[in-house]
Amino acid sequence: MHAAFFLLLGASVARFLLRHPGEPRTPWVLALSIALSLLYVLGPVVGATRAPGPLDPDTGTRTGTGTRTRTRGPGSAPRATGPTVRRRIWLGLVVATWVVLVVLAPSFAWCAVPLFFTALRTLPPRAAIVLVALLTVFVVAAQVRLSTAFDPNLFLAPPAVAALATAVFVHMERQTQAQRALIDDLIRTRRELAATERREGTLAERQRLSMEIHDTLAQHLSSQQMLLQAADRTWESDPVTARAHVRTATGIAARGLAEARRLVHDLAPPELENGAGLADALRALDAGPDIAVRFHLEGTAAPLPDRAESALLRIAQGALSNIREHSGARTAALTLSFLGDQVVLDIADDGDGFTEPRSAGPDRGHGLPAIRARVRQLGGTLTIESTPGEGTVLSASIPLEPTG
Repeated sequence: MHAAFFLLLGASVARFLLRHPGEPRTPWVLALSIALSLLYVLGPVVGATRAPGPLDPDTGTRTGTGTRTRTRGPGSAPRATGPTVRRRIWLGLVVATWVVLVVLAPSFAWCAVPLFFTALRTLPPRAAIVLVALLTVFVVAAQVRLSTAFDPNLFLAPPAVAALATAVFVHMERQTQAQRALIDDLIRTRRELAATERREGTLAERQRLSMEIHDTLAQHLSSQQMLLQAADRTWESDPVTARAHVRTATGIAARGLAEARRLVHDLAPPELENGAGLADALRALDAGPDIAVRFHLEGTAAPLPDRAESALLRIAQGALSNIREHSGARTAALTLSFLGDQVVLDIADDGDGFTEPRSAGPDRGHGLPAIRARVRQLGGTLTIESTPGEGTVLSASIPLEPTG
């Protein structure tokens, strides 16, 4: 539109110089043309065509170099503060200069078309339409002055051009507002999605830490408690055994401290470090001084992903912790089976068994949910079979990706 304005202005100057060479009004026409050009160029400086800036995703208001805006409440689109006095003065000077030019040289009348859009951008809708109508009347009068005979086009063409320009501007403005509203909605949705992802990440991390603490630190603390209680009972009658219990509890405390440090740094279980395999780590597990733990390996051991090895080890630790605290068992058996497309870990005990899930108190009820969550994260299945008085068998099956 700016290019069209200067093109029409230059064409009008050229037409005037060709049609009216050497006339006394020529200096005035040239001076007014230059003044109109300078005034038009000053438009962006006074903010006549500045658009609203981008929406700030945190505050919900528009920022940057755009028109100042204010919000009408949560979820509402920002609203422009309207044209300033400085913009109206600028537009008035442009229109006044153009009117004087048209009075001196009616051929400058068609420069009004870009001024239509300038008025529509600068003024409120009603005031802009009134100004466009006045400019159109002035264009018609100028064209009638130039004509030597009656021509209906002189009365029909300018209003048609003005109506077309107004319709195009209104359509473009509506599209711009719709697009701006869509962008605002997308930014708001992105912000809400980011907040949701942060919440989900926080919950997932809390669940991970709770499972790690239950399967490691809680088990170590429980074993220490049992050993220290046993040492306290035998301290007078059998000091050697009591001291052995204390030394064992001290070793468990050291391992628990190492586990805590590794949880902070999110490292792999220490049992799997230094090249130790899952079978060796499972074989080294225990469930306390009163429960005998046996381990059996079926099939040919195959390399497992670190995540699967860590999860299976934690599952075994959590299951043994449950056996020690709730089952009353004397023995427990761990069986690791490699079946080609899956690996299965079975944990069986000869404890009391159960028919329904036990009630969850403040310190109970987290073991099985943690095991289920670990198995579900690996896309596996968990099966629990229990009969009162005959013990419990827990089976975790993890699918393996094909290697060939």
